[in-house]
Amino acid sequence: MTEGEVVEAGQDALVDPGFVHLPAPGLRDRLGWSAADWATFAQSWGRLGPDLYMADGGRYRRRRHAAFAVRGSEISRKPHQPHFQSRDYNPLNGDVQRWFDPIELEIAEGAVFQAIFRDLSPLFAHLDGRGPEADWHCEAHQFRIETAAGEIGRPTPEGMHRDGVDWVLVLLVDRHNVAEGTTEIGDLAGKTLGRFTLAAAGDAVLLDDRKIRHGVTPIRALSDAGPAWRDVLVVTWRGA
Repeated sequence: MTEGEVVEAGQDALVDPGFVHLPAPGLRDRLGWSAADWATFAQSWGRLGPDLYMADGGRYRRRRHAAFAVRGSEISRKPHQPHFQSRDYNPLNGDVQRWFDPIELEIAEGAVFQAIFRDLSPLFAHLDGRGPEADWHCEAHQFRIETAAGEIGRPTPEGMHRDGVDWVLVLLVDRHNVAEGTTEIGDLAGKTLGRFTLAAAGDAVLLDDRKIRHGVTPIRALSDAGPAWRDVLVVTWRGA
């Protein structure tokens, strides 16, 4: 298939069934960041603060967060604000204003972040039948899920869920000394539509959150010899 045919097939999958898995380097090739851009972006996961809002008492998640206003190619960061989900979407941690450390300015204004917003926002607007200058409220979440010998790391402790938005990107940044962590995709009726593992840096999945429920199975350490983690970026789009 040509590059254009691959892109068109991905767009068709977002319409029906509502998700597309993009193994690396598919998203990078579409968005066009460099190896140096990616290195700067990925290294920032080593500077995430702890998530202190886990209702299960877990201390296995680190996180940063930021909100953006996007209109066409115009991207502006909103004042730092809490992340909020109702319990309808997050039965574990919902109905709480959760304040996380802000995403670092260098990362938010870097090539990878800017390419994601600049390319995918018009795509989602087109799929929704909105104009290319459609307004979006976007939120970005840097996650590190940690685990160790005898412990379990839970990427989605709330289980299969929706995020309560329109569109979602999940981008794998790194896996270090971990096994499992399988992404599971289902429809709103509970039917399983796909299972795959984001295994290589740059593997990604795009979701229509109005049609799709998603979750990730727990991770465990491959070796007792050192730390283990799974790093992802999650970006959401909601029509403003």
